[in-house]
Amino acid sequence: MKRMFDLSASTLLLIIFFPVILACGLLIKMKLGSPILFKQERPGLNGKPFYLYKFRSMTEERNDKGHMLPDHIRLTSFGEFLRRYSLDELPQLINVIKGDLSLVGPRPLLMEYLPLYTSEQAKRHIVRPGITGWAQVNGRNALSWEEKFEHDVWYVNNRNLLLDLKILILTIKKVINSEGVNQPGNATMESFKGSKSTLKEGNG
Repeated sequence: MKRMFDLSASTLLLIIFFPVILACGLLIKMKLGSPILFKQERPGLNGKPFYLYKFRSMTEERNDKGHMLPDHIRLTSFGEFLRRYSLDELPQLINVIKGDLSLVGPRPLLMEYLPLYTSEQAKRHIVRPGITGWAQVNGRNALSWEEKFEHDVWYVNNRNLLLDLKILILTIKKVINSEGVNQPGNATMESFKGSKSTLKEGNG
């Protein structure tokens, strides 16, 4: 039932938001150049990798040594606008149709984080990841990593269709109010280095 809901809802949303998606793509091409989409390998169901799609929100500026400049320098005002209203996430509806993502589930993070999770935190991968989730409607990037993972695992243990609908409704409210877009003091969320428990075990 969840997969059927994801497929029908994401297809309908793609149709509804097609003019917005087209406009975003054209503006990104004009302001940031090519490529329009940001593509990155992320862990999906059971940690199986897939490529996540997002609209680009940063420039490709590099220093004299060819290294990418920090996020806060590369993030443009236009990119901030895309992120504030989650417009950069719209291409992920394609991921939902492909079966990589669900509309609701723990957000897919980086492949390099997989060995850093505790056994409890790793439970977030026993369900298909989502565009939005319980952590996103309870603080988003204003939460610490540990708080995010606690919300993710709670969702895994309590997931049902009514909860998904509640999360989708709360997500709309969060997006409209632009709540929790950035971690305090950072342009984006700082990297996950491992929880205290995993650091004590020498995995951080």
